[in-house]
Amino acid sequence: MLQYLFNGDKMYEYFKEQLDAKVQNHNLRTLKEYCPIDAVRVKRDDKEYLMMASNNYLGLTFDPRVIEGALKGTQQYGTGSGGSRLVSGTFPLFTDLENELAKFKNTEKALVFNTGYMANVGTISAVADKNTIIFSDALNHASIIDGCRLSKASIKAYNHCDVEELKFLLKQADRSARKLIVTDGVFSMDGDIAPLDKLYELSRDYNALLMVDDAHATGTIGNGHGTAAYFNLEKEIDIQLGTLSKSLGSVGGYIAANSTIIDYLVNTSRSFIFSTALSPADIGAALAALHILETDASVLGRLQENVNYMADQLTSMGIDATNETPIFPILIGRNEDTLAVSDYLYEAGIIGTAIRPPTVPIGESRIRLTVTAAHNKKQIDFVCQSLHNAMKQLNL
Repeated sequence: MLQYLFNGDKMYEYFKEQLDAKVQNHNLRTLKEYCPIDAVRVKRDDKEYLMMASNNYLGLTFDPRVIEGALKGTQQYGTGSGGSRLVSGTFPLFTDLENELAKFKNTEKALVFNTGYMANVGTISAVADKNTIIFSDALNHASIIDGCRLSKASIKAYNHCDVEELKFLLKQADRSARKLIVTDGVFSMDGDIAPLDKLYELSRDYNALLMVDDAHATGTIGNGHGTAAYFNLEKEIDIQLGTLSKSLGSVGGYIAANSTIIDYLVNTSRSFIFSTALSPADIGAALAALHILETDASVLGRLQENVNYMADQLTSMGIDATNETPIFPILIGRNEDTLAVSDYLYEAGIIGTAIRPPTVPIGESRIRLTVTAAHNKKQIDFVCQSLHNAMKQLNL
């Protein structure tokens, strides 16, 4: 018993040391509570702020049609699913959503997971094992990295979007080995688009499965359909992952693929098998949002218009920006400088989160701004001018 207490004390000492180190490195994270007013405004401590850090790209979280979908799901099927999908949790709503997602992604089938993180971890660890080689972009999302590790496969990370290095690594691999190439479609912290057309060519040349994570691409590129659609490769990509929790304004993740892969995941993906299914409200909201994305072109039009406008405004102020996606990474460098810019924006009434290691590499801390279909030009002007003022005042 004394030994147990001693070991526990050592563990708590270690935790405290790690937290103290984060404080010293300006890298300690804390939770901040915000009360949403609408899709782009929040309230905190009785003050209103403009949200520029959300992934609610289409601004659908307060859309009456999406709210109605959530309410209808709850009224018809109750507040919770009550069990895992393979036991008792597959309601007709799930089947409807998976059928609609498969049509949306132009695949044979789709499978809904509880989060995008769980979809990545559960899929990669199921399709790859110790006899597989995974080729992963160096800036892939943490959920991809964790899925690769959990699979126990041999992992070959290639430099960000470096097709030539990937080709070199594929050449070195045993041609008879099972291989998986995995990439983000739109990279969440940089806002750039993976060269999926070139990755597809390599996957066919070297007999590898190709998987793309469209968490930040759904609703933003390819006429809203994602990276495969952007490159006219919808029927060619083996595994397409997406989320219900960003552009679609709900919560959850999904895999779209052929019948063989989906059936295999139903039988082998642990994060799918051993999780209670999402609530009917989540599924109802996602279904309604997907219908909007497919039928209401004005939503996508407003988003692209705002992306173009914000890119033009930032560029006119000497701040690097492109209009590829709604993600605007404002590279600062040091943690303390990035926090200072974030604090300046906060005092001005803008939420612009400081992104620091380990989310991004050391020395590449940044303000990650996102624009949505729900912002207006006056708000975008205010954000761009405030950012310009912050960087000027701090000599950045």
